[in-house]
Amino acid sequence: MTYRSLEQCLVDLEKHGHLVRIKEEVDPHLEMAAIHLRVHEAGGPALLFENVKGSKYRAASNIFGTLERSKFIFRDTLESVQKLVELKNDPIKAIKQPFKNLKTGLAAMKAFPLKNPAEKPVLADEIKISDLPLIKHWPMDGGAFVTLPQVYTEDIDKPGIMSANLGMYRIQLSGNEYELNKEIGLHYQLHRGIGIHQTKANKKGEALKVSCFVGGPPSHTLSAVMPLPEGISEMTFAGVLGARRFRYTYRDGFCISTDADFVITGEVLPGENKPEGPFGDHLGYYSLTHSFPLMRVRKVYARKNAIWPFTVVGRPPQEDTSFGQLIHEITGDAIPNEVPGLKEVNAVDAAGVHPLLLAIGSERYTPYMPVKQPAEILTIANHILGTGQLSLAKFLFITADDTNQLRTTRVEEYMKYLLQRIDLTRDVHFYTNTTIDTLDYSGTGLNSGSKVVFAAFGDVKRELCTEVPAILRDLQNFENPTICMPGVVALQTSKFTTYEAARQEMGSLNEQLKDQELTLAEAAFIVVCDDSTFISATLNNYLWVTYTRCNPSHDIHGVNSFTCNKHWGCKGPLIIDARIKPHHAPPVEKDPATERRIDRLFSSGGSLYNK
Repeated sequence: MTYRSLEQCLVDLEKHGHLVRIKEEVDPHLEMAAIHLRVHEAGGPALLFENVKGSKYRAASNIFGTLERSKFIFRDTLESVQKLVELKNDPIKAIKQPFKNLKTGLAAMKAFPLKNPAEKPVLADEIKISDLPLIKHWPMDGGAFVTLPQVYTEDIDKPGIMSANLGMYRIQLSGNEYELNKEIGLHYQLHRGIGIHQTKANKKGEALKVSCFVGGPPSHTLSAVMPLPEGISEMTFAGVLGARRFRYTYRDGFCISTDADFVITGEVLPGENKPEGPFGDHLGYYSLTHSFPLMRVRKVYARKNAIWPFTVVGRPPQEDTSFGQLIHEITGDAIPNEVPGLKEVNAVDAAGVHPLLLAIGSERYTPYMPVKQPAEILTIANHILGTGQLSLAKFLFITADDTNQLRTTRVEEYMKYLLQRIDLTRDVHFYTNTTIDTLDYSGTGLNSGSKVVFAAFGDVKRELCTEVPAILRDLQNFENPTICMPGVVALQTSKFTTYEAARQEMGSLNEQLKDQELTLAEAAFIVVCDDSTFISATLNNYLWVTYTRCNPSHDIHGVNSFTCNKHWGCKGPLIIDARIKPHHAPPVEKDPATERRIDRLFSSGGSLYNK
């Protein structure tokens, strides 16, 4: 179905039982986010808040809350988009099967943006930031944020929509040092197109014009998060996905999406920054306050009866999880095709996406060798860590599978396969003093930290323990050993204080275990943590704690570790210190008082009772 507006989409969702209206007045300060989180956790419907305290505008959330609902929204175009991606990967198919692919070619005609005539009415109301639903999501957030923005910028050297960038970068609307209605914060991370545009504008000493679109057809929102190859416009993708050309015009030199519900225009001047944050983010922790570009607000527009869409992020899985699933449905083999020899890749959502990446590659370099060992996958690993947002991976596990049965999406099965084969004296490769994800506070500073690659291939080297080895039950200063998954044991110890103390603690653990290589042969990893009962309760707990709280260069140790010609390895189990460190951001936690207040909506007579 072709949606001309967000409201058309919401009406369609309601018609098919995918949306519930909340008529009671709801406070944008914590309440709306808390309602969203509770409904999303239950796998519930999209929500339309019709009475937002302090704003005349309605708000909607959980629109993309499940993969099934996302696929329903794009049910008439998804197949065509998938075929377009497939044809890009293998253009010969279009030549071999021209009639079969004719429909796909016609769908591509929707790709080109359509400039509306200047005299056509555009977004009727001119409003202020304070008129918007100023939604604060988590108790420690620095203010209200836009969480589903489409941030539009143009290349100052190649102006125009075909060289523009549309990205989803969070916007802080209030709080901190921002002057309400005049200033907002613009947060963007590494490997984002907007950064290139700002760099070019700064070099010329000119302001970067920014337009923030909110709402509009759902295809616009998804396009803003699509990992498109450089040179492919998000606006063209939005046209194909929505079966409707992206409509725009210019006002006061700013691009305006004429289908958006709201548009905020402004300028980023060279060297102008202000503190932005904190913000409860998708790793499950707060991203802390840092200096980010200041956007000076020029004008804010709203269409009649506009609807403000939002989402809430936190410890995964959240609504952005289904975004990732839908992107995977659309792109299929597009990412592997960018890296020769790569068969499959999975950024693990439960670990916050960027901290943990699983990959399956090929091993074709030395078929004549009797002993199987990593070769081609090492080359592939380097390519992965130099490719777009894949380069933000902190832990990269990579292997090869001659049977083609292994899948990165079956996380525990994949990890077992690799841990059975890893040679910890050979297969651990560190990248120190490098860039990591802006939202990852496990490193040594903002965007600074380390990476590690576990590249394992060959015959099975160990069977993995499914019970705690006896030697780990009687240690000094380490207690409550538990099994996280086969081959991975958690140990609980005292809180982390300093790295100097940690080295002594890990040295003590090594002394107790260094003569126990045979008894520990079935344990590949030991995870030192604050709460071993919690970390081993579910696979997701293990993935979240271990890979978000570890800086590889500082927090990986090993039993009988050694360094030979600058290569590190260990003869016994690898030890990961996954305790919370003093410099880590705090995890997000719900506000108990808010939880009690929203109970009214879920009890008898409330809008969400039995929904």
